[in-house]
Amino acid sequence: MSTPHGFIEKLAELSKGGGPFVAVTMVDAVGSTPQDAGTKMLVDATGLVFGTVGGGRIENQALEFAQRMLREKDSPSTRLVDWNLQRDVGMTCGGEVKLYFEAYNHRTWRIVVFGAGHVAQALVRCLVDLECQVVCVDPRQDWLIRLPQSGKLHRVQLENMPEYVPQLTDDDFVVCMTMGHRTDRPILEEIFRQGRRPAYLGVIGSEAKRKVMIRELTESGIGHETAEAFRCPIGLRLGTNQPGEIAVSIAAELIQVRDALGAKTHA
Repeated sequence: MSTPHGFIEKLAELSKGGGPFVAVTMVDAVGSTPQDAGTKMLVDATGLVFGTVGGGRIENQALEFAQRMLREKDSPSTRLVDWNLQRDVGMTCGGEVKLYFEAYNHRTWRIVVFGAGHVAQALVRCLVDLECQVVCVDPRQDWLIRLPQSGKLHRVQLENMPEYVPQLTDDDFVVCMTMGHRTDRPILEEIFRQGRRPAYLGVIGSEAKRKVMIRELTESGIGHETAEAFRCPIGLRLGTNQPGEIAVSIAAELIQVRDALGAKTHA
């Protein structure tokens, strides 16, 4: 059973990135099947990332199964399924396959920070000392390289930051602290348009900024109730306006929300 060329490298890349994904392996194939045992594919929230387990209906069903594992909070991190291609998949061939699904970065506390400016720099330095994975998205390479070196941090240089929104999951904590209101709002708008519901969604700023953003979001066609579904200001009410102290207050709020959500889950 050989591993497809490039699979290990892509798996390592996705794992380092911190985003949740599923590796799917066809561990057995009996009779008439589209692929042989040993074929593999990688799936994230956006769909197929690498490889194949057969194409057509079997691949579509495997994709849906893998993405359901990522969406469902109580889903186990590994699953082994036996599918009869005619009965379970709706294909005319009469073979049977056994697929192994293994989720990575599943239910890991992931914090996505849009922006790599002064406060973001301080915040990321706080976060990489915690048990979490951090993603920092910014178009400016010179700011991204100033971030600390850590295996828990994934830097994403992206000119159009809203393009990262499809990578978000409902388990993510999302913090917007870009160059300003004009670059924060498009990220929020894309999150709401795609129906994303992060566990935490916050934007750095004041009450006045929040009111302006809600007005502009509703003017763009976002429902008022949805447009209000973010925190601004963010951070606990403590400290000064120094970047380091703002970062500590935000990190403390993220921990507070994480613990509150965990308490509800186990209640």
